[in-house]
Amino acid sequence: MFKKFQAKESVSGCTQSKTSVQKGIRNQLKETFPAIEEYIDVILPKKEPLIIVKCHEHIELLSVNNELLFFRQRGGHFCPTLRLLHKYPMILPQLQVDKGAIRFVLSGANIMCPGLTSPGAKMDVDLPPDTIVSIMAEGKQHALGVGITKLSTGDIRKINKGIGVDSLHSLGDGLWMMKSLER
Repeated sequence: MFKKFQAKESVSGCTQSKTSVQKGIRNQLKETFPAIEEYIDVILPKKEPLIIVKCHEHIELLSVNNELLFFRQRGGHFCPTLRLLHKYPMILPQLQVDKGAIRFVLSGANIMCPGLTSPGAKMDVDLPPDTIVSIMAEGKQHALGVGITKLSTGDIRKINKGIGVDSLHSLGDGLWMMKSLER
């Protein structure tokens, strides 16, 4: 999604959200990510303005204090950026790929089922399809990417073919390089 994303060319506008919109976004985040509830006041302080950044290809970014926190495409669920995920890794369930998949994940490729079922990979939790996950790697401390499961983890184990996780955001892509919002 963010392979060719560049702030100067992709951002079309920024608006400060109303308090009611901010409240709705906070509730949506708590519903989508139950583990975020105890950190929501630190991540999205009520007193700080929430900036909604509109980008090309129907992408929206959420920013507080010039820090990019969440993104979504076409009105879907908000996903945390990797910078936020590195601070609060417990927000998302984690799937771990083996060492051989690291370079592919970093290039923005989708995660194939064999990369999630081979030795060195881990799928400790049972997840349904369309779950937002952090993509970890064997031997690495921080997440390499954010993705959404195409299959349930049970089906990934059983079928062991094809795409298991659609990659949305990875280290080194345009969103990662954007670092902060400068208006």
